Amino acid sequence: MEYFKDTGNTLKNIVRRLRTKDFSGSSGIAMKNSSYQILTNLTAKIGSLIFTVVLARILMPELFGLYSLALSTIMVFIAFSDFGINQTITRFVSVELGKNNDKKAKAYFLYLGKIKLVLILFSITFLMITARFISENYYQKPLYLALIMGAFYILFSGLFVILKSLFEALNNFKIIFYQEFIFQVIRIILIPGILLLILKFIISDSLVISYIIGGLSLSYLISFVFYFLKIKKSSFLKEKDILLTKKEKKGLKKFIIAISLIILSGVFFNYINTIMLGYFVESEFIGYYTAAFSLISSSSILIIFSSALLPVFSRLKKKELERLYKKTMGIVLAFSTLLFLFFFIFSHLIINILFGESYLASANILRLLSLLLILIPLTSLLTTYFIAVGKPAIISKVLIISTLMNIVLNYLLISKLVVFGQLFGVYGAIIAAIISNIFGVFFLMAYRKK
Repeated sequence: MEYFKDTGNTLKNIVRRLRTKDFSGSSGIAMKNSSYQILTNLTAKIGSLIFTVVLARILMPELFGLYSLALSTIMVFIAFSDFGINQTITRFVSVELGKNNDKKAKAYFLYLGKIKLVLILFSITFLMITARFISENYYQKPLYLALIMGAFYILFSGLFVILKSLFEALNNFKIIFYQEFIFQVIRIILIPGILLLILKFIISDSLVISYIIGGLSLSYLISFVFYFLKIKKSSFLKEKDILLTKKEKKGLKKFIIAISLIILSGVFFNYINTIMLGYFVESEFIGYYTAAFSLISSSSILIIFSSALLPVFSRLKKKELERLYKKTMGIVLAFSTLLFLFFFIFSHLIINILFGESYLASANILRLLSLLLILIPLTSLLTTYFIAVGKPAIISKVLIISTLMNIVLNYLLISKLVVFGQLFGVYGAIIAAIISNIFGVFFLMAYRKK
């Protein structure tokens, strides 16, 4: 109850500082960043919701499920092209800029950028080699062309995220907001337009899904160009090049290895449900699951401030960090509880209004998934806290165990429940995700108290 009691006073202080435009001190910077992050998240939430609803209604459950399965698979390969480089750029460049050490900040960015490019090429090659096996042998669904098109998705989204991480390190969340708006407008107009054009002709399901992935890739390319034109104005990139010392590279590699385990475990944790469902159930049931999950993921963005808080958390001393963490936790708990109750009570009505009668099977799925609206924000905040204090190993341990638990539970519950109907197999995947998330939050909180 103390969290909720303090939340009222915290919100009053936030309103006062926003009204007077008082962004002084660490709290002020966090507030300014969070304000833009909220705008960005609102744009992302509204844009993603519109995009998902329009796409789901055009494709209907079966094709929508195929698209979701293809994208989830590509996201796993993207995780191998990341290995925590994006978060590492944000943290290390932010720390050096906070010390006014522009040359060192540039050195970190260039060194990490080169590693990122190598990883992108590796992931693309690996996807191209395994695409046919994944499509024909594991899923036994027409996804080969979509996965091949995923190579462009990995390339353009990877280049885009590198520059986004740099803007986060610069505390320039205004530019990130503008970019998000541009990205959402482009994909909402571009991809449905492509679909309405090509669906007039008799083409295969595989081609339809590949065109969607291609449209998303083009959207990321345009966003990358926008960032590139803006980042050229950054003064620290004009500094003379210097090299990192062996000690700095060694420390950096240790951090990357630790955080890469977090990223890989986190991606598998988020997408393992869809990937395993792809083996056990038909694509239309994946469409039902994705429709409900998209609402949860879009809504949870409203109460996740990790990107805005990481640069600030990284520069704070212990007492200041603890104070800001507790205030943020109170706000997160209050809003996440309200969202949970809203989706749990009105799930049937929400699905019917947004997705239509064809997706009514998603109503109970949404009701179960609404529990994640409390668990996901807590996990995000705790993850940001441990990364900021340089303890990513703790997160990696918890995530690895949670991910393994999720995989085992997914297999056991889906395989046992699917015999009662494919929808029950979906329920099994959701129960596995909830149990694994509860485990992760519990142990992260236990570690933080230590």
